[in-house]
Amino acid sequence: MTTKEKLLAGALETLRERGIAGASARAIAGAAGVNQALVFHHFGSVHGLLTAACEHGAREQVGAYRERFDRVRSLTGLLELGRRIRADERADLAMLAQLLAGSQVSPELAPATATGLALWTTEIEAVLTRVLASTPLAEFVDVGGLARAVTAAFVGLDLYEGVDREGADRAVASLEQLGHLLTALEDLGPVARLAIRGRLRRKTR
Repeated sequence: MTTKEKLLAGALETLRERGIAGASARAIAGAAGVNQALVFHHFGSVHGLLTAACEHGAREQVGAYRERFDRVRSLTGLLELGRRIRADERADLAMLAQLLAGSQVSPELAPATATGLALWTTEIEAVLTRVLASTPLAEFVDVGGLARAVTAAFVGLDLYEGVDREGADRAVASLEQLGHLLTALEDLGPVARLAIRGRLRRKTR
């Protein structure tokens, strides 16, 4: 592992264990097992390293789940995968939520945080495009906007869960109810689908 790779890994470990407030050059260098001067030599600043680490970590995470995203064929399947990701990657999702919050006061973190979110959103948008294609909703839904809403919801749930666990569970359950409704729409016959499309067209004019 190169020094830069050690620093990236050390930055991610520090963010997971200490949060953004504890991500100092000394702490990151200690986690990486290198001299803290190398933080500035390779990345220019702590924020520069955190920016690179955020994007690096997101690419690795998303890549690990890409095949599973490709296998999803329903909204309930997407939500089930979301539950799995939240369970398996809780620390990293919490880290991403912290970076999102930190970007409000440290704008230099925003581009990498946005890139990390966009990587997840791209996979979610591909699933939603596939899932909605056979439903009456396909021509009425901004799939890209919906994908961003789903991404924001899952990242935000990790912050929300910290103050209202029951409320977070209810939010996920509500999303699952929507998934079941969409499945019911998929099971309708062609005449019923045409009727729903016609009604939606009238409502959206």
